[in-house]
Amino acid sequence: MKKLILGALLLSSVASFAIRPPVVEISGDNGGRLNGNAWSSEELKGKVHVLFYVDPDEKDLNNHASEALAAEKFDLKKYASVAVINMDATWLPNSILEGALEDKQKKYPNTLYVKDLEKVVVKKWDGIVKDDDSNIIVFDKAGNIIYKINGKASDKQVKEMISLIKNNL
Repeated sequence: MKKLILGALLLSSVASFAIRPPVVEISGDNGGRLNGNAWSSEELKGKVHVLFYVDPDEKDLNNHASEALAAEKFDLKKYASVAVINMDATWLPNSILEGALEDKQKKYPNTLYVKDLEKVVVKKWDGIVKDDDSNIIVFDKAGNIIYKINGKASDKQVKEMISLIKNNL
């Protein structure tokens, strides 16, 4: 019975976490999609979205979470993923990073890749994402944040995230 009550409390506390972050737009000199088009966080509506905001120096930190999400084979009519790369958080040249992003896009064709050249997301979402780190944020269909992980995701957090995504599809 204690486990059942604790589980219910955990799920209710996660569900009540829903907040709407300020709108972020990345375009022009600030970055944008790999094809050069602008990107806005207003696009994080209509489906459950998982957004990875990553310092390139921490790019492998949450590969286990990416692979766990890919293994779920969520219905792409209800689920989408976005990877925003904090390109100002590393000493690596942008030309090298762009080549690596193009390779990632081929490996994960259903993920939208966005370049943040000027830490626009860090500045607008202060307290939501951490600079120089790997962040995972789950949005519900209305565009509210319902779960976030800053740093390396534990196996428990990955399971919680997947369960929450399933419950919100």
